[in-house]
Amino acid sequence: MKRRELLRGAGLAAVATSLAACGANPGGASGDGVSSQKFAWKMVTSWPTNFPGLGTGAAALAEMITQASAGRLTVKVYGAGELVPAFEVFDAVGRGTAEMGHSASYYWKGKAAAAPFFCAVPFGLNAQEMNGWLYNGGGLELWRELYAPFGLVPFPAGNTGVQMAGWFRKPIESLASLKGLKMRIPGLGGEVMARVGAVPVNLPGAEIFSSLQAGAIDAAEWVGPYNDLAFGLHRAAKFCYYPGWQEPGPTLECMVNKAALDSLPKDLQDIVALCCRAVNDAMLAEYTARNQQALDALVREHGVDLRQLPPDVLSALRKASEKVLEEVASADPMARRALDSMRAFRSQAKAWHAVSEESYYANRG
Repeated sequence: MKRRELLRGAGLAAVATSLAACGANPGGASGDGVSSQKFAWKMVTSWPTNFPGLGTGAAALAEMITQASAGRLTVKVYGAGELVPAFEVFDAVGRGTAEMGHSASYYWKGKAAAAPFFCAVPFGLNAQEMNGWLYNGGGLELWRELYAPFGLVPFPAGNTGVQMAGWFRKPIESLASLKGLKMRIPGLGGEVMARVGAVPVNLPGAEIFSSLQAGAIDAAEWVGPYNDLAFGLHRAAKFCYYPGWQEPGPTLECMVNKAALDSLPKDLQDIVALCCRAVNDAMLAEYTARNQQALDALVREHGVDLRQLPPDVLSALRKASEKVLEEVASADPMARRALDSMRAFRSQAKAWHAVSEESYYANRG
């Protein structure tokens, strides 16, 4: 039911309208003589099957592509561990084990140093700004250039909005509280935590609760209230902190095997692209609607202790973030290009938001 609701919310009609405007006919001839050919694709993901938001977003994308193509391109989804492990999605799609993958690019920093920049940068762009940078600020072109040697074509395919700073078994009173703390935190955020004395651990989502409950880790960041409630993280840790400095606008990806994408007729390629964009928009809307409802339940029904990170901790994290970003960019030409492009866009967006979004929030009451 939730998948169908998300599918409707993503705007299947809008996808069909866009295709018609492009001259494509999902149910008829594509103009290149191969419209009757059918394709069956597999999508592997880094999320548990049908997990709220992330898993259902991947499922909605698969169903939308299947419907919009009138069954000419069917997509079957495999959750984390069903076909390949959560952290092997990149390789599986690159080698053609699956034609598509739904994941987050910061998991692949060991393969390409610049990869995390296209998901989440500490103290970086929020969701609205990420979409602006990727679609209209040159970000997507850089991302595709980065993935090209791996035989992959990335598409933005979801965003959760600003996340939470994480769940902690003990309170964070000062910067000293982070020394030696074992925390599940991926990407650039994990590198920043290491700089302030913590020990970052990278775990797939399905392993977070058991690791936190058993004390194998002391803290964990996952997504936000909507997903954290579903995982029951409040039963493993009492203290929940904000703001999500490490993931202010995390973009999820749909990566497509380039050879598989090139084998499709043009109208089916358009369907893949348009459906990814529709799901990208729909997921952010879903999280905007669900997060506060879940946060209310966590605090009021489950007694979660919701706290803001102390000022000295946020200050130290911000300083460490700048150092980490500069070091990564200095060591890798593509990371340098991505960071410089993102910073230029952030300056532009910040100036505009000062007289638009921020001014409005300050005066809305």
